Amino acid sequence: MKLSKKGEYALRSLIILGIAAEVERELVQVSELARSEQLPVKFLEQILHTLKSAGIVESQRGKFGGYRLARSAAKITIGEVVRLVDGPLAPIRCVSQTAYESCSCPDEVHCGLRMLMLDVRNAISGILDKYTLADVVEVTLRKRKKDKMPLPFSPEAAKSALSSRGRGTPRAAPTSPAEGILHHILGEYSI
Repeated sequence: MKLSKKGEYALRSLIILGIAAEVERELVQVSELARSEQLPVKFLEQILHTLKSAGIVESQRGKFGGYRLARSAAKITIGEVVRLVDGPLAPIRCVSQTAYESCSCPDEVHCGLRMLMLDVRNAISGILDKYTLADVVEVTLRKRKKDKMPLPFSPEAAKSALSSRGRGTPRAAPTSPAEGILHHILGEYSI
């Protein structure tokens, strides 16, 4: 499984919409969402249309319109979104639960590659189906607060955006394996 740009942008957008819901922001305009995440507006509109058709987001038209989550972030799994946008999680079709196709292997039942890829699929879906958008939003907000970063849609964030214009976007430091979302939720762990 490889997360496409469309999948990445969908998840980043949903995280922002989840944060907006947490800070009681009713709607987020497409242009504002695109600007905050540095995403192409037209591509983002296509992604939001897909998410809307699936009942994950809803929109309100008009001058003050925009998007919001259609249901609670706690009821949206990351796996659901990835499957919607990028298709099955399985690295090969013969282990997919949603798009199974037999492979060219003469003995699928005893195929070592299939057994290995089934473990890969199970590990990926185990993580992506366990965590919800609410989990990711909560960890994001907690880390921003810990690092004394303004929360999106807050007055401090607006001031920060104005003062940083023209300075470029700060680059994140390289991450270590211990900086993933599981670390933030569970502390020390091993898979």
